[in-house]
Amino acid sequence: MITFSIITVTFNAEKVVETTLKSVVRQTYGRVEHLIIDGQSSDRTCDIVRSYQERLDNQAETKCLSLVSEPDKGIYDAMNKGLATAQGDFVCFINAGDAFRDSEVLERIAARVEHEGDGDLPAIIYGDTDIVDYDGRFLAHRHLSAPHRLKWTSFRKGMLVCHQAFYVRRDIAAAIPYDLRYRFSADIDWCIRVMKEADAQGADFLNMNEVLANYLYEGQTTRNHRASLKERFAVMRTHYGLLPTVLMHLWFAVRKPFLSKF
Repeated sequence: MITFSIITVTFNAEKVVETTLKSVVRQTYGRVEHLIIDGQSSDRTCDIVRSYQERLDNQAETKCLSLVSEPDKGIYDAMNKGLATAQGDFVCFINAGDAFRDSEVLERIAARVEHEGDGDLPAIIYGDTDIVDYDGRFLAHRHLSAPHRLKWTSFRKGMLVCHQAFYVRRDIAAAIPYDLRYRFSADIDWCIRVMKEADAQGADFLNMNEVLANYLYEGQTTRNHRASLKERFAVMRTHYGLLPTVLMHLWFAVRKPFLSKF
């Protein structure tokens, strides 16, 4: 049976972390480790995590919840710590406040992998994401949706798959750390690089053809917006070249007024 490593990066997340903890605990599939990589929070985040650790220990569940709380160099440094620690067959990053779509998501993924596999695990498993509010109420489907056949070139059109619905085989994920030169777009760069490696290996991509995760909508912000856009342009230029990147950003500019706020 395959195993999963779910990595959640936290910092002063006491208001939302329990949503994610409950979501993992409620998964009917038991072969799961949940890694909380905390940036030395000063609120009750770590206390809440420890209360769930005690609950799992008392129930002798097959799930494992671990906590590391120490200073880091930012979210992507924390994600790299998670990659270095993970032991599951597949790795997925789920932010504090985000959650699985329902309690059987991992059960369905494992069943598909075991039913359709020929002994080799797929390199990437992916699906779609919904947007929810703080009470878990559905707001909208994410306007970017997963393509039928995902390739590393797919992200020329934007980040079509959120990392909450993007599972990477651990041997590939652990060998490709997040690039800390990027402050805002290292996740896009990382996804592209792991897909490039999967393509180079001739490995399979498995489309679950369903919503796998609920993404917490926290509102639009203009903080660091310009720097983020410039960095995303640099990432895409590195992978796809200057002219294709310019043309796609012109398309983004045309498309944006017709999209919802989500």
